[in-house]
Amino acid sequence: MAKWDNMLSMLWMLRSGRKLTASQIADSLEISVRTVYRYTDALCASGVPLIAESGHDGGIFILESFKETPLFFNPIELKALVDAFKFAHGAGYPYTDELEGALKKVESGLHEEQRHDLSRQTSGLDVISPARPPSVVPLLRDLEQAEKDGRTVRIAYRKEIAEQAGEREIDPYGLAYDRNEWYVVAFCHRSQTMRTFRVDRIIRLELTEARFDKPKHFSASAYFRDRSERGREAEGPLTVIRIEGDSDTLNAVCGHWHLRHYLTERTDGEARFLLDVPTMNKYLPMYMLTFGTAIRIREPLELKRRIQEMARGIAKHYEDDPD
Repeated sequence: MAKWDNMLSMLWMLRSGRKLTASQIADSLEISVRTVYRYTDALCASGVPLIAESGHDGGIFILESFKETPLFFNPIELKALVDAFKFAHGAGYPYTDELEGALKKVESGLHEEQRHDLSRQTSGLDVISPARPPSVVPLLRDLEQAEKDGRTVRIAYRKEIAEQAGEREIDPYGLAYDRNEWYVVAFCHRSQTMRTFRVDRIIRLELTEARFDKPKHFSASAYFRDRSERGREAEGPLTVIRIEGDSDTLNAVCGHWHLRHYLTERTDGEARFLLDVPTMNKYLPMYMLTFGTAIRIREPLELKRRIQEMARGIAKHYEDDPD
């Protein structure tokens, strides 16, 4: 049994209120008496009020004031929790305050040296939050609650190119965070189909009396993947696409909303994708051309030739253009 499992088992044994000798604990957990004393010291260092009495009637017991089992986290796990809070806050997670409260409860169980070490380990990472309307957080909460309750909502939604918001009723099936934006995947009553809506473009939201049943096993992330799959031109044949470039440029290539679903391998200087040939021929030559000389296509030869032909066509177009 792992060290932390043994320590937790030892703690549960002592929570019964009985005074146990080191030999009794060692026999029960099949460990040495010396290990029992090491675990006792470690638990005390974690803030557990253990008392070890020597002598004929001695033994190890836990003070009655101890009511809750402390959580056992190593330094890296504690750092991961704090960093995860930073990312959640940066993403506009709607329950950031509750998450912060839970984290403070964890930190309150640490002794002074652990808190100092945690502060030192987490001081080097920050997440820069994009600007969002203050209404996004309550909207996310309301949409999630409507999804749980199966309540249709009426929203005033402003499209990117529209000057005024349009009103519609939707059945929210789930929320998704993608490319630094929050989306609600919902059935739109006006268009009678599934749609995605950017939450920051919802101007107003109100509950209706209408109810809906969400499809079983619905997943917002699966819906986004399915949308990307539908953008493919054909099922095959598939081809490997190798693209070289500097790390920042490859980040932009790999972050494309459609192409990123077909990424199979990535290094600092190269990205590999697996995509069907018709989709590659239709979309990639123009998209790759926008990166100019910042990237180089290594495979397949067919894609390289199409980009060359397109570049020559553009050059010829301007050669014939009179001054």
